[in-house]
Amino acid sequence: MSKFAMLIDTSKCTACRGCQVACKQWNDREGWSYSQTVNRGSYENPLNLSPQTWTRIKFIEYEGGDHFRWLFLKEGCMHCTKAVCVDVCPTQALKYGPMGIVTVERDLCNGCGYCTQFCPFHIPRLEVENRLSGQAKIFKCHFCQDRTTNGLLPACVKTCPAGALAWGDREEMLVKAKARVEVVKAEGGLPNANLYGEEELGGLGRLYILSERPSAYGLPEKPVYPALATVWQDLVQPLGGVALGATILGVISAFLVARRNIRMEEVK
Repeated sequence: MSKFAMLIDTSKCTACRGCQVACKQWNDREGWSYSQTVNRGSYENPLNLSPQTWTRIKFIEYEGGDHFRWLFLKEGCMHCTKAVCVDVCPTQALKYGPMGIVTVERDLCNGCGYCTQFCPFHIPRLEVENRLSGQAKIFKCHFCQDRTTNGLLPACVKTCPAGALAWGDREEMLVKAKARVEVVKAEGGLPNANLYGEEELGGLGRLYILSERPSAYGLPEKPVYPALATVWQDLVQPLGGVALGATILGVISAFLVARRNIRMEEVK
């Protein structure tokens, strides 16, 4: 089956956040309490992705040339063709599913948090289910796999009133995106418009039409496959049953677990 992709045209996004609501409704995610969504000088809420928020609109105050304007970015799992999270997951809770989707089987997740540390985009989030034991599960966007594998659009795409979101065969989305970039440059007066996601990490499942350079949106210009992930996959995991491997495994695991806890505190 060919790889599918979501096309996100940031030049059309009005930051209505209808996609956030649709995502929560379809996936039965909880909302945030008032204390967590107080106005902090921006309509951007919540402040970050979480186990309850799998996609969100990021607000960026951008000053380019002689004027100020808002940039909006729909955040969520990139569904990389070469997904680091899949490679480092020790229980295969993260895997490549139909249509190129990086799926999540939470029943297999042991809460190690390696995916949260190795992901170049810092997308996956852990939810602690038992604070005494530290048991946790991973959460992230899965492109509404229960809908898309049955011929339906992702909930966010179906909801978007501005037509900023599209879903379909990745090659078709690429053709559409490249044509749209030229329109944005010529008619929108945005010479820096570009397509993000065509080749990064083997090709992303989220294709962005950006009106400025990726760094303006907080995206890595050239996301790379972490070197430590290669060491982990090729050397440490195969040696897990050997004394030396176990020692190395313990040291790296302790570091990653510590970082996982820090990341979780940052999310809070």
